[in-house]
Amino acid sequence: MKITYKSAGVNIDKANLLVGHYRRFAAATKTGGVISDVGSFGALFRPDFRKFADPLLVSSTDGVGTKLKIAFLADKHDTVGIDLVAMSANDILCSGAEGLFFLDYIATGKIRAGVLKDVVKGISAACREAGFALVGGETAEMPGMYARGEYDLAGFGVGIVDRRDVIDGSGTKAGDVVLGLESSGLHSNGYSLVRKVFSEKELRLHSRELLKPTRLYARHILALKKKVSIKGIANITGGAFYDKIPRIIPKGMAIEIEKDSWKAPQIFELIKKRGDIDDREMYRTLNMGIGMVLTLDRKSVDKARDTLRSTGLRSHVIGRVVKGRGEVIVR
Repeated sequence: MKITYKSAGVNIDKANLLVGHYRRFAAATKTGGVISDVGSFGALFRPDFRKFADPLLVSSTDGVGTKLKIAFLADKHDTVGIDLVAMSANDILCSGAEGLFFLDYIATGKIRAGVLKDVVKGISAACREAGFALVGGETAEMPGMYARGEYDLAGFGVGIVDRRDVIDGSGTKAGDVVLGLESSGLHSNGYSLVRKVFSEKELRLHSRELLKPTRLYARHILALKKKVSIKGIANITGGAFYDKIPRIIPKGMAIEIEKDSWKAPQIFELIKKRGDIDDREMYRTLNMGIGMVLTLDRKSVDKARDTLRSTGLRSHVIGRVVKGRGEVIVR
């Protein structure tokens, strides 16, 4: 029998069928800057620079990590695409940037069109929510690279901000307030620890909670920028409080976090008890119910919280800026 690409495990017809779904989902995210259609060799995008005095492009790339293992276990794939976009979109937001466009990469051992359609549907929904145009991507079928029924995701986003409006934490000073924005759950970090703590049966039992998609903060932060001056924004992802917050602490400053100033969702306490995990490990691995941290002048806090509340997001004063050596102290 003659060997074909299909007999080797790569089905181009299935891939083309998926492209049809992709075009439809991408069209729902189209913005004025999109020039080319999905399927061209390279995506063309024309940013509108007219409202910027000195425009800067902000880019980020990321994946979903081992949270995908929970999706495979539960056979639920309609939320991980949201996670994929959120991981890059929320990082881009930390500079105060608004979204321009997003691309994705999906790799799998064997294309399951229904599964990947759910994934791309989530990517499209998240792009619409965060203001990104989904301009293209790649689906790679690679037999032998992935276990049966598994796939991996990576994403790349680009945003834009005026240089004068860049948020980088440099204006943060002693006496400023640390405002924590509530997460939707674990987001997309710490799942290797979670999978170590829980049995497969327990992972299935808690899969609904564990697969809650990462919250997208673009709508909330971009609204807040119009009302108050935000000095620093930290996205609480891998490394959590101890590794991410120091990125917005200027020289000579430190941040104190009061862990009793908000109530973490029950899933975090369950993980802590089930794994006998100490506080430092928890606050260095998981977001503990706080997905994003802002530094603000004390006088702006009430207005900031009211603005965020009006957009449907709860926030908590979780700490303060003090003099120090760039460290984060969780009390």
